[in-house]
Amino acid sequence: MLGVFSSSVMSPPEELAAAGQRTPSPKTTAAALVERFLEANPSAASARIGDHVWLAYTHHKESPLLPRHSRMCRSFAVKDEIFCLFEGALHNLGSLRQQYGLAKLANEAMLVIEAYKALRDRAPYPPDHMVGHLNGDFAFIVFDRSTSTVFVASDQVGKVPLYWGITADGYVAFADDAELLKGACGKSLASFPQGCFFSTAVGELRSYENPKNIITAVPANDEEIWGATFKVEGPAVLTAADRGARS
Repeated sequence: MLGVFSSSVMSPPEELAAAGQRTPSPKTTAAALVERFLEANPSAASARIGDHVWLAYTHHKESPLLPRHSRMCRSFAVKDEIFCLFEGALHNLGSLRQQYGLAKLANEAMLVIEAYKALRDRAPYPPDHMVGHLNGDFAFIVFDRSTSTVFVASDQVGKVPLYWGITADGYVAFADDAELLKGACGKSLASFPQGCFFSTAVGELRSYENPKNIITAVPANDEEIWGATFKVEGPAVLTAADRGARS
């Protein structure tokens, strides 16, 4: 999956911008990145939202023969100008459908949209609570067109890979393919930290496992493909999903 956002929607992370300046490397534009994704995945679906956002995904390499909870499914949904790309599987999807009043056929992307709407419309509702109730292996990208909000999160163990970087023209790109972003972002590239979320409404990267802990970016060595590694400092704190799994 791929999500690309202009600087008018999302400011590039300072740590990744600094990494690109410290060790210059070839980059391409956001449009070239999207075109490369579509060329590499002929069956991919894509959506351009206004002049500043691209979303794309493909079902390539998914195995329909495996049980649903054992495979990495990619899904896309749109409702009330909220767009969601989701990869992975939620183990508690059934109970969450009931909690949010969704039909039995609602997939993970639809569920995340409803959870995001609850977060947006029922303030103050901590973002870490919204993501902390998702039990499974996942990464998702949400774009709320009505508020120009970007909300991105990764599961607690990083079972579903997610990376982010900055293109040559200053767009912030998220993808599950590091090699795809490497060609477009150069050293302005990092692995999105597990157990964390980024929200433009909040304005920073945070841990939903440990919401009070500080996240620091450690500059990577020149020989690494990463420009920086994001780490959550401090002792671990159990989330609601952890407590439920262990009770």
